[in-house]
Amino acid sequence: MKTHSYILQPYKGMSTRFVCPACKKRDKTFTLYIDTETNEALHHTVGKCDRLSKCGYHYTPKQYFIDNNLAYTKPIFCKPPTLLKQQAISYIPDVVFTASLKQYSNNHFVQFLNTLFSDDVVQKLVHKYYIGTAKYWQGTTVFWQVDALGKIHTGKLMLYNPTTGKRVKQPYNHIQWAHKTIGQAHFNLRQCFFGEHLLAHNNRQVALVESEKTALIASVYLPDFIWLAAGSLSNLTLKKCAVLKGKTVTLYPDLNGFEKWNAKAKELSAICEISVSDILEHNATQTEKQEGLDLADYLVGFM
Repeated sequence: MKTHSYILQPYKGMSTRFVCPACKKRDKTFTLYIDTETNEALHHTVGKCDRLSKCGYHYTPKQYFIDNNLAYTKPIFCKPPTLLKQQAISYIPDVVFTASLKQYSNNHFVQFLNTLFSDDVVQKLVHKYYIGTAKYWQGTTVFWQVDALGKIHTGKLMLYNPTTGKRVKQPYNHIQWAHKTIGQAHFNLRQCFFGEHLLAHNNRQVALVESEKTALIASVYLPDFIWLAAGSLSNLTLKKCAVLKGKTVTLYPDLNGFEKWNAKAKELSAICEISVSDILEHNATQTEKQEGLDLADYLVGFM
């Protein structure tokens, strides 16, 4: 009998992403499971939605086989895998990073920050968190991931509406990665937290949120913490959190992310003293929960 091994289809452009059968949003947020031998999708409903907090649909091949009363066998390996030499982590060249630290009058996200705070506060934020500007789209912001040793792992390129501060998602989600734009072959990425460089020689308590935008805004309103961003709900990994060893950490998940981050906090308790804020969960209305609001939305009064 043929054995199957299925993986989530690797990203190779928007042609490899589809409309989720559960939330059916216009954005293509659904990744199919494909057969590693044939590269064919198992079924159009078998896959995972990227909208973890707002949808959470995940239909695995194993469950599909069970539901349809089909035989499912995990792949059989004839010989143990060969141990490969670990590839060194790649970093963004300093010249690329430095070249982005300017032209803030053309940066849509910085323009939005100027509607919230004084010029002096915005300038301090820009320099403190190494906010960059790029020409990838007109008005592009770069959120650089710089570790505690000053090494630049990558940068997340995003486009915002300069008036509302909302991400531009139409006609497609405007997100790209710096390491994919510099033409460096065989880039071995290992992400770190946005704002991680602030941990160096700093003993203040750490506050951790999902989005870079939230970390920046919260750092103004609640300056007693070191504010970091994981980048997404799923990016809170043990490897990434190793840098928090010995720290006192509070997680501030977006609405609908509390249960997942509360479970993750239990895994991380061996690394650091960690707790999960439930202030949004206890104070949000049902409508606000459905919208998936975050701490920044509350701090700026739902702008």
